[in-house]
Formats: sequence, C-alpha cells, structure tokens
Amino acid sequence: MTILDQTVVTTGSKKACVIGGTGNLASTLIKHLLQSGYKVNTTVRDPENEKKMAHLRVLQELGDLKIFKAEFTDEESFDSPVSGCDYVFHVATPINFTSEDPEKDMIKPGIQGVTNVLKSCLKSKSVKRVIYTSSAAAVSINNLSGPGLVMNEENWTDLDYLTKEKPFNWGYPVSKILAEKAACKFAEENKIDLVTVIPALISGKSLLSDPPPSSSFLSMSLITGNEMYLKGLKEMQKQSGSISFSHVKDLARAHLFLAEKETASGRYICCTYNTSVPEIADFLRQRYPKYNVLSEFEECLSSAKLTLSSEKLINEGFRFEYGINEIYDEMIEHFESKGLIKAKES
Repeated sequence: MTILDQTVVTTGSKKACVIGGTGNLASTLIKHLLQSGYKVNTTVRDPENEKKMAHLRVLQELGDLKIFKAEFTDEESFDSPVSGCDYVFHVATPINFTSEDPEKDMIKPGIQGVTNVLKSCLKSKSVKRVIYTSSAAAVSINNLSGPGLVMNEENWTDLDYLTKEKPFNWGYPVSKILAEKAACKFAEENKIDLVTVIPALISGKSLLSDPPPSSSFLSMSLITGNEMYLKGLKEMQKQSGSISFSHVKDLARAHLFLAEKETASGRYICCTYNTSVPEIADFLRQRYPKYNVLSEFEECLSSAKLTLSSEKLINEGFRFEYGINEIYDEMIEHFESKGLIKAKES
C-alpha cells in the first residue's frame, strides 16, 4: 500500500493548519485532513531540508497543501500559516532527550511556541478551534501505589516529583505539562476554543522517510534489542505506571473528530490499549514466534500499576479502529521491509 492509495474527498473549502508538519503524527494528520477535503497549511522549521520534507512533497499530490517556515521563538512566524484557517492543530513539540539543559531546550520553547501560535490564532479572526496535542506524560507520572489505578482527564502528572527527583528524561513531561497549562490559561483569558488531545505511545506504520520515528523503535525494542530504546521502554513503565498505545491513524482521526465535534471541550485521552513490558513480551512471543523476544525484566516492571481511560472520548462518539494486533502487525512488516529486524536462526 502506498501513501496515495486512498481517494480524496472534495467537500467545500474548509481549511486547517498543522503546526510541525515534519512529525510522525502531523504527517498522518495532514494526510487525513487532505483526504477529508480540507485545504491544509503546515509549518516546518527548515523547508530546505529535503530529507525531512520528502513525505510532505508526496502528500502535496493528495490536495491543496501549503508549506510555511515558522519557528517557535519567532512570535509572528505563525501569522500567515493560520490566517484564514478554521482549525489549528498544534502537534509540534521540542524534543531533546540528550539535553543537559531541558529548561532551555524543551521547557521554555514549548511554552513560548504554543503561546505564539495562540497569539496568531487570536489575530486571524477565522480560527474556530485550536486542538493542542499534549501527552500521556502530562497525566500519568506519580508516586501513587497500584495496581488498579485509572487515570482520566482530571489527572495531572506530579510536577513536584519530576522537578525534585529528576528521573530519566524528566524534561519532556515537565515541558508538556507546563505548555498545556500555559495554552489553557491563554485560551481562557482570550476566549479561544481550545481542546487538548492526550496521546499514549504513538505506534503503527509511519509516513516518515527513514528511519522510523523513535516511538516505533521504543515499541519494537523488545525484538530489536536496542539498549537505548529498551531502557526508554522500561523507564516509561517505571515512571508512567504502564505501557499504553495509540495507533497513529486513530490519533489523527481523533484530532479531526474533536475539531469538528461541537460539544467537545477540555482534555481527551486517546489510548487504545494498556499493558506492561512483560505482557507485551508475552504477546510478541506468541504472535511472532520467529523472532527472538527479550524475556527478563526487573521486578519493578512485573505489572502495570495504572490504565489510561479514553471513556470521555468514546462517550463523544469516537470509535477506535486499531487494536494491539494491528499496531504490531504494521510495525513488524515495516521493520522487516527496512531490514531492521531478522528472524531467529533455525
């Protein structure tokens, strides 16, 4: 199946802007918008980087897609991209997991970026709703004891714990919490209709050029054995209390669904499946017996202490199309095609 397999639906002249078009979720969202009949503007940091732009060039064959250069730190660079748009999807986020200064590299630019985008939306007079992409990392990291905890949209990650203890990659969840709260505050003060989508670990087949996104490498680390990503997966469960999945296509559909759903308001968790590292390993061994799957884990990873609930999203009328089988079937096929995994020797 190629990127252009589906038919474009041409309905009216609705227009949307996707902030951060070179990302994994952003590219799938752009494709979904184009196929739903939208004219789309998207922003990128470096339009001269043809490797990062390759998938966007292909997507331009699907419909009216315009690409704009914009920087989080440049307050007015989002004015033109959001002008005339009905909906703005703020999907971009600064990520630097090797940063020695998360405040400078992730936290401040994350807050500044969403504030600058919202300022441009305010100027536009055309934007009906802004959809901000947060993260499960802004909901589920806490010192509470499990198992059996259920996290919903009322829950927030324990900011004091992160800033005091500074666990593995602590800067990312802090940046997502503070950026989301800054967005909510600005939107409330300026009467902007803001809806937040909270994805779990983004999985499934990506439209991005090589290599696959880091989220896919995290999900596949039990088969690839990549030590860096395997550590990241274990730390994710240690901090967040579970390994929870969102298929990238379901996530893109949820973004547009919540943009168009008049009754939507506030935060929405988008999570299709909750599990733990050992449970994923058992699942992978049974479903894909031809691969070596790691099987030894620290005691602290034995079970998930919580689940992320998508009840609010489902109650709005949204339905997930992809389960854990489809999620991993796609990633296995993609990694095989790229030569990134090999069957065990007989």
